[in-house]
Amino acid sequence: MRFNLIEAGPVADIEVVERKGTGHPDSLSDGLAEALSVAYSRYTRERFGAVLHHNFDKVGLLGGRSEVDFGRGRMTSPIRVLVNGRTSNRFGDEDIPVEDIIVSATREFLGARLPKIDPEQDLTFLWNLSSGSSPGQVDASSEKESYRRHWFAPRDLSDLRELTHLVCNDTSIGTAYAPLSPLETFVLRVEKELHEEHDLPWLGTDIKVLAVRRGTSLDLTMCLPQIADEVPDLDAYAANIDTARGIVLDLAARMLPGHTVELFTNTRDKYDIPELYLTATGSSIESGDEGLVGRGNRANGLIATARPYTMEGVCGKNPVYHTGKIYTVAAQRIADELAAAFDTGFRVWVVGQAGRDLDDPWEVVVAHEGPVDANLVEVTVKSVLSDVTTITDDLLSASIRLY
Repeated sequence: MRFNLIEAGPVADIEVVERKGTGHPDSLSDGLAEALSVAYSRYTRERFGAVLHHNFDKVGLLGGRSEVDFGRGRMTSPIRVLVNGRTSNRFGDEDIPVEDIIVSATREFLGARLPKIDPEQDLTFLWNLSSGSSPGQVDASSEKESYRRHWFAPRDLSDLRELTHLVCNDTSIGTAYAPLSPLETFVLRVEKELHEEHDLPWLGTDIKVLAVRRGTSLDLTMCLPQIADEVPDLDAYAANIDTARGIVLDLAARMLPGHTVELFTNTRDKYDIPELYLTATGSSIESGDEGLVGRGNRANGLIATARPYTMEGVCGKNPVYHTGKIYTVAAQRIADELAAAFDTGFRVWVVGQAGRDLDDPWEVVVAHEGPVDANLVEVTVKSVLSDVTTITDDLLSASIRLY
């Protein structure tokens, strides 16, 4: 491992920070992909003693259709679940009920995230699963057989090379930083404040928050879906917006004292038509919008454009050896531990190289904002990386934020 420690400046005086709420189609896709990976991993580990090879990180949700009016809303066409990925569908002589696992996990996940849908009637499945191995298998006569030949159809545990030698499956990057800035902390808090600290039955989950800070001047745009069943008329709709605005402005005053805040809400609304963010389910997935894994929040729940960033879509990837997923979690642990130890800001990049031992990344770069003890930084990095195998159990317990 090449270890690089560099000094970097603090957070810029301009920040642009976004969060897509839990009901946003991209967040739903991320969450579903991870739920499928967890369900499949738990099944195969309990049944066969190991997590079998799979990837659900290309799952998508294609919007349905809905009909809404004040006081009522219903689905008229189902949400289409694009099950796109690769799985092992056999172990030895036993078939794995992959489709049953996926359908059950999808209905449970989306039923919980969108309680206004009927998971039996309002979801339909588009299947595009394969068991094609990654590049590397050469179909030529040889005395030795490539381990990839049985990648997605292992005969027994001896065909799972990662059980004895865990290596990076890909050349990719995990990035993270800590601590969050006050603005980032605020943006992450808004959704929780609205949904958990207040009784707002009319508020859907497809909330979007976009914040632009210049010094102590903050411009904030929010999209707030309302659930038609809970909104009897236009006056109630307008009053609900005023309620949410008051909650968010009060939160900003508490969390960002000294800032001047201009708040915009539902900027496409036209009350005279009326054209409103009124929904049957609380999410735009009901009306033609689409979601894909990796297009939403990064693993810390934010889209912070001035921070370390990678396009790695971690949700749904194999939790045992997928470089981008494991290294994203490891990078966040390194950043959190260092920030706590030195009370200053850190940015971390963990760079994988396909075929290299997973606990020995190709490169690690740590940028620090304040004074540090270089030896202790390196010890922390190596300690976290030496323990990467524990990340799998934490992922399967669903105890790690990934979107």
